[in-house]
Amino acid sequence: SVAQLPTITEQSHTQVAYPFDEDFTIKCEARGNPQPTFNWTKDGKPFDLLSDPRILTSNNSGTFVIQNRGIITSFQGKYRCFASNVLGTAMSEEIELIVPSVPKFPKEKIEPLDVEHGDSVILHCNPPKGIPPLHIYWMNIDLQHIPQDERVSMSLKGDLYFANVEENDSRSDYCCFAAFPRLRTIVQKMPMTLKVSRSNFIKERKPKLLIPPESAGSSSSVTVIKGGVLLLECIAEGLPTPHLSWVKVTGDLPKDEPETENFGKILKIDQVTTADEGTYQCTASNPMGRVKHEFHVHVEEPPQWIKEPEGGVYSVGMNLVLLCEAIGNPEPTIRWKRNGMPIDSRTFRGRISTREISLTNLQLQDSAVYQCEASNKHGTILASANVNVLNIAPLILTSDGENYAAVVGYSAFLHCEIFASPSADVRWTKDDSIAPLAAFHYELNKNGTLEIKATTKEDAGSYACWAANSVGKRAITANLDIRDATNVVVTPKNPRVLKSHSILLKCQSEYDPHLKHSFKLFWRKDGDELPLSSIEDGRIILDRDTLFISSVTPEDQGVYTCVGRTSLDSSSAESQLIVLDVPDPPADLQLSEHQNRSVRLSWRAGATHNSPINESIIEFEENHWEPARWQELTRVPGNDTTALLSLAPYVNYQFRVVSVNAVGRSQPSKPSLRYATPPAAPDKNPENIRVEASEPNEMVMKWEPLKPTERNGPGLEYKVSWRQRGVEADWNEEMVKKHSLTLRNTPTFVPYEIKVQAVNNLGAAPEPNVTIGYSGEDVPDAAPSGVSVEIVNSTLVKVFWFGIPRDRVRGHLRGYKVSWWKTKSMLDGKRHHPEKHFLTFVGDRNYGMIPSLEPFSEFRLTVLAYNSKGDGPESSPILFETPEGVPEQPRFLRILNFDKDSVTLSWGLPKKPNGHLTGYILQYQI
Repeated sequence: SVAQLPTITEQSHTQVAYPFDEDFTIKCEARGNPQPTFNWTKDGKPFDLLSDPRILTSNNSGTFVIQNRGIITSFQGKYRCFASNVLGTAMSEEIELIVPSVPKFPKEKIEPLDVEHGDSVILHCNPPKGIPPLHIYWMNIDLQHIPQDERVSMSLKGDLYFANVEENDSRSDYCCFAAFPRLRTIVQKMPMTLKVSRSNFIKERKPKLLIPPESAGSSSSVTVIKGGVLLLECIAEGLPTPHLSWVKVTGDLPKDEPETENFGKILKIDQVTTADEGTYQCTASNPMGRVKHEFHVHVEEPPQWIKEPEGGVYSVGMNLVLLCEAIGNPEPTIRWKRNGMPIDSRTFRGRISTREISLTNLQLQDSAVYQCEASNKHGTILASANVNVLNIAPLILTSDGENYAAVVGYSAFLHCEIFASPSADVRWTKDDSIAPLAAFHYELNKNGTLEIKATTKEDAGSYACWAANSVGKRAITANLDIRDATNVVVTPKNPRVLKSHSILLKCQSEYDPHLKHSFKLFWRKDGDELPLSSIEDGRIILDRDTLFISSVTPEDQGVYTCVGRTSLDSSSAESQLIVLDVPDPPADLQLSEHQNRSVRLSWRAGATHNSPINESIIEFEENHWEPARWQELTRVPGNDTTALLSLAPYVNYQFRVVSVNAVGRSQPSKPSLRYATPPAAPDKNPENIRVEASEPNEMVMKWEPLKPTERNGPGLEYKVSWRQRGVEADWNEEMVKKHSLTLRNTPTFVPYEIKVQAVNNLGAAPEPNVTIGYSGEDVPDAAPSGVSVEIVNSTLVKVFWFGIPRDRVRGHLRGYKVSWWKTKSMLDGKRHHPEKHFLTFVGDRNYGMIPSLEPFSEFRLTVLAYNSKGDGPESSPILFETPEGVPEQPRFLRILNFDKDSVTLSWGLPKKPNGHLTGYILQYQI
């Protein structure tokens, strides 16, 4: 119901009437209230759409269609659309309709060109005019391209230039073809003939410019549009063929080297800016001399807006200022129009200047469409401002009785969209109160919307919006319900998971029951929503409130967000999944600080996969003794990526590094380059020197051989030295390559002093330590003496003896063995088959306890000494008797008979009475 000025909503721009199109549409659409009517101008004069039956129109539209029938060249021109209603007129930008003619080369007879070898020649194409782009080709009658190079090339205008001709340039079918792709047309010029005859002398000469021609002088001016393409062309003739080069003489050099085309004859700069202004120079040179030409390049641009006029709705009595500013090169001319007509400053009641229109005390009749046009030789731009002066009571555009809902803690917005002129005063009331809402958590926005901040349940109720101005007033009501907020929680929070393990994320949610039907739950990963279905062949399973990932990979790492959303609010909770894995292998192993016994190894640590590197293990391999076997050399802590390695001589090392974190060990790095250390004398002697012997009169000396990395050089041997302790003063010596030496015919079990020293071709190790070893053992040759027995009880005795002398042990005393056997029972006097028992007592001792003997029996007993070689002779048997012991229990107890006052019992003898039985004890209880 509110009157509105016309506004152009759609229009055509430059249009080409191609001959193969059925019709051509010139668009112009506008809105306004009342509905606008349309009229047109062509080339600045009124144009009647009914003047030609080939023009089709439609109601309530300015668009018209020209049917492609007959000759339509009369329709070519510049059109402008005007949309008008009672308030004013809107105007479109100019719409140019181009009706191209079919391009043709004129029929002409072209005389042959007769020239001599070395002359310069120009074959002119002179293509017909047509809709760009235009592509020109030089070909022969068989449609094969004429070869082009520095000597023969085509200019931008399409002419074919020969810097100097050769005899093989002679032909009678030089054809120029002009292609117009937008017209779907290719036309051909009549063939040209070029005859080149042999010259009587060589026509060597310095270069001469053909483009630009000599008549242009040594310099020329070129204008290019900003943002366009700059093409500078120099074509020269001469013999030998001139070479073209370019340089920028003044102004800033371009950031990128300018591009050249056509064998250096064209300088091309795309997307020209003001920085490309300046003087460019082309130079054509050959051994005979050179020629130059300067191009003074000026960059211009069509108009662009700095400030466009802005219209609006105004009340009677207000003031109006419209601004219009544009830039361009040359500087644009600004023209103002009102309703599509130039403003006459003599009759216009406001003030008008180049960049500004102002009106004071606006009245209803000042409603109009004001147009500002900015023009220079490169184009015209148009801006419109609708000035609508109204005087109406408030119109509330929001529906009455709207129902709103908000969530506790969030803001609620109750809308009251108002259109009024003059502007209306707006106030809100709640329930039955007539007082405007003024609490701190109420905020009235400029557009009339009431914002209730941090809502509570008490904010629910009925509200009213009141709008009033000097013309009238209006009111609407609105109802507000307050709902509980949605809340979600994800567990576990920020889990750390080993690669290839599984993880289950669960999302727990709470929401208002009234919002149940609108509640939705979904998951995001790093901000992108995950589909509610199985992903990646079931490895990732998403089922509403759960997200299960099996065989976790590093790509699964990220922030997973559970989002619970209702029609009123949403809540989200994040859980950052961190995937742990062993480190990536170290890389880029480098060796430095090369010394005889050390080298520095440096490397670049691999990715840690969320678990810091605790240490790095440096391993080595040598290719002489144990090739392909990697051994640990050292470890460095934490994130260190360099280590000074202590090395052994005479080893051809290569190294690798393994990184270790809390998850485990990385794969080894690629090996370093090899590093060979020079040989040296041994640093150490063999260890664990010992004597072993299987025979009494020999001694086998053994030791742990040096490891390959301890040899230090070639020719490793062992110098073995020995002498009988306390007997010999001089050392006996022998060199051996193995790690044992056997001496025969040695005294039995005597001490020797032994030394083993490592020796190689470069020297000997330090003086070795002396080790004491004994020659071969023999069994003891004496028996213990003074054997006696002390009875402890009926089953236990204590045996005493005197040990054998040390020199009769003939080896390392290991201990003593006590043997005993039962000879007869003292109860019945029966002799027993001797069944020997023995106990071993380790070490140098003179007594032992013999348990588990049978009571009331006679035994015999012997004692012997033993060493590593075996048992010595037994002592003479001694006799002893064990006393009586407690009998074993009766074998059984039976009731044979019983009556009213008696019972008859029977029992068996004990299996072992262990002495003379003296009676039985019968016990009973009632």
